[in-house]
Amino acid sequence: MLSHKIDQNTELKLLERHHAEAVFRLVDANRDHLRPWMFWVDDTKTVSDSETFIQKALEGFARGTEIHLGIWVDGEMAGIVGAHTIDPIKSYAEIGYWLGKGFQGRGIMTRAVRALIDDLLGERGLNRVEIRCAASNRRSQAVAERLGFRREGRLKKATPVRGGFEDLLIFGMLAEEWRSGK
Repeated sequence: MLSHKIDQNTELKLLERHHAEAVFRLVDANRDHLRPWMFWVDDTKTVSDSETFIQKALEGFARGTEIHLGIWVDGEMAGIVGAHTIDPIKSYAEIGYWLGKGFQGRGIMTRAVRALIDDLLGERGLNRVEIRCAASNRRSQAVAERLGFRREGRLKKATPVRGGFEDLLIFGMLAEEWRSGK
């Protein structure tokens, strides 16, 4: 999936180096919003930091071990959805996502995650997708629940949050469940 039109106004595009400035601007404008759950926010200090992330993401994409897509709404970067782990041997992917505050509440992330899962479980033929999020991140959990993911576990103090650690919730979806739920 290099690009995918979700609806008339929303498109997913594979992150490329020339997107670094748009990624950085969105992170920079949403630091307080993202900081509670995204431990990497304070390490993203310059456009160069976003370029480094995108370069590593593209290397992973070339290996087939990850994919990161920019979410564009009316031509403006709104967030990122991606699989930061794709394991073809174990036939699973772990996905993550974030959205700028001004784009929330419109179903954008649910539609973006649905498109990514269609690619992972359909086109790529993987068996399983996981979503892992902090126990306090209700918005992320709500996306998983809306898409029919089942909460499968809780890892105690397993994710860095606000200078400490918090429980990590694990949600899972099997390919057969995804197909039967459509």
